[in-house]
Amino acid sequence: MAKSRLEINFIRLLSRCESIASEKRGETEWRLEKYVGALEEMLVALRKSPSKPTAEVLTDYNRKIDFLKGLLEAEKLPSSTEKALANQFLAPGRTPTIASERMPASKTVHMQSKARCTGEMRSELLGTGLLSNGASETDLRHRRGVPLDERQSAAELDAVLQHHHSLQEKLAEDMLNLARNLKNNTLAAQNIIKQDNQTLSQSMRQADMNFEKLKTESERLEQHAKKSVNWFLWLMLILVSFMFISMILFIRLFPRLR
Repeated sequence: MAKSRLEINFIRLLSRCESIASEKRGETEWRLEKYVGALEEMLVALRKSPSKPTAEVLTDYNRKIDFLKGLLEAEKLPSSTEKALANQFLAPGRTPTIASERMPASKTVHMQSKARCTGEMRSELLGTGLLSNGASETDLRHRRGVPLDERQSAAELDAVLQHHHSLQEKLAEDMLNLARNLKNNTLAAQNIIKQDNQTLSQSMRQADMNFEKLKTESERLEQHAKKSVNWFLWLMLILVSFMFISMILFIRLFPRLR
């Protein structure tokens, strides 16, 4: 499928950004950051375009833009060690930007950036880094004139890299322990909740049974109360009838004296 005009312009600008990123830039260089911002806007427009490329191509475009953004953020870090660590986590694009590239330009930029960071770290260890604002030319010449042991410097560089590697391993181990503890706590909480649910279910069943028993006893008590009232009523009726008959008999048997 033929590429749209917007995609062609996007690819040209992306190739230009990768070309600028491969060069050594000064602190006053502003084009790359502006171009990356323009790339983000063009990618948003490209996603909404009717003739947009496939999802895999868009994902690779997004990956390359994220790589350039990460590269800019890494270059703003204060020390070369932090820059080297940040560069290790960058993910370059997987496909060439233009057809004439044998290797993806972003991978080449990534390799160059790591090489520059390694060189800066070596320079710091060897004492041949850039001068600060207060340093003088005499101090620079004095530093360059000091004899240095290359093997010792390489060993120091390896020690620094090994130190950062051990820090990464320790961080990964801590995260693993944290995840394991979180899993154990979650399982323990699930067991407690399960036990509470079982206890609550048993309590509800016991309450239902008690309610049924109470209802049965209430019905029996009501029936018993009705029976007691009936017997008392009959007894009163019999007693009243007996008194009435007794009075009549008494009047008949003992008439009034004149």
